[in-house]
Amino acid sequence: MKIIVAPDSFKGSLTATEVAYTIKDALLQSGEHQVITKPMADGGEGTIEAILSATDGERVQIRTLGPLGNGIHTSYAIIHETTAVIETAMHAGLYQVPAEQRNPDNVTTYGIGQAILHALDKGCRQFIIGLGGSATNDGGLGMLQALGLKAFDHSGNTLDKFGKDLLHMDSIQLEQLDPRLSQATFRIACDVDNPLCGQLGASNVYGPQKGATPEQIPLYDQALHHFANLIEAQLTDNYQDIAGSGAAGGLGFAFLALGGKLQSGSGLIADIISLEQSIKTADLVFTGEGQSDEQTLYGKAPGFVAKVANKYQVPVILLSGSLGNNIDKLSNHFAGCFSIVNKPLSLAECMTNSKSLLREQSQQIIHLIDVLLKAR
Repeated sequence: MKIIVAPDSFKGSLTATEVAYTIKDALLQSGEHQVITKPMADGGEGTIEAILSATDGERVQIRTLGPLGNGIHTSYAIIHETTAVIETAMHAGLYQVPAEQRNPDNVTTYGIGQAILHALDKGCRQFIIGLGGSATNDGGLGMLQALGLKAFDHSGNTLDKFGKDLLHMDSIQLEQLDPRLSQATFRIACDVDNPLCGQLGASNVYGPQKGATPEQIPLYDQALHHFANLIEAQLTDNYQDIAGSGAAGGLGFAFLALGGKLQSGSGLIADIISLEQSIKTADLVFTGEGQSDEQTLYGKAPGFVAKVANKYQVPVILLSGSLGNNIDKLSNHFAGCFSIVNKPLSLAECMTNSKSLLREQSQQIIHLIDVLLKAR
């Protein structure tokens, strides 16, 4: 059989590449199968790794300002010589901010702008941006400042690059934005459809998980609206009401203002790694993720993989670290849904033993399939 293995990561345990190769090794031990790995991502953690696994690109090590404004060692990727791949979370990630320090006042997207400048200096003019996992709610203020935007308060003082500076903004200047941006294209991996402001906007929906208090949320909602109005007045266009403009604390808006195009994260990654071309000639597909429930079907990588497989009537098997509630809906999209946990284990034990558990379950499944095929 030709089998495609296209999982997402098991977050906190295994990367998508590790998951893919663990399943592949298990399948190859069972029989003479052709197994092709296509690690997936949805624009968040693992985006660069998934793309590099399917291209001849390189990882570029750089130093940027992290979300708290301190210098960090991080990276981005370059593929096809002139295309840069940047993960927001690697430069302004929520995981980089200790829980007790999470506060939209004190975080910035400045490092993302620094990564873009570095890529521009290396000749890149095409950009793929993964928006998942940000710690920020600054509407991309820090990123745009790194790229040349100037912002001022009511007294004409230059504002700094943190979220709290949005609350004091009076005017901006766009004239000093890096001129190379006019030659650049931005494809933005985004799987949320929130506008920038309002009850469904960045501050109200995602602010609390980034440390915003009930008192801060309306202040940031108003400040983002004001910031957007200032930018839109100079660009003579509207971006803040576009679905996805509220992604990553308003980074979606900032990239739209730079001429970016928002796309399904899973769809964008699948296009880059030629997932559909591989699946349409396959006999079977394996996918997976850390936890599965009905939300798997809405923007997550395994749900997208299943959609493609179903298009070509190729059965797809879902392997998950755990199966949540209300998974009945998954049965309409997957030939089978399996937890890799096969005995009573603590969460810590599951995380520690995830690779061996994944291998054992994969072996059991492919053994059953082989037996059924031989019995025909």
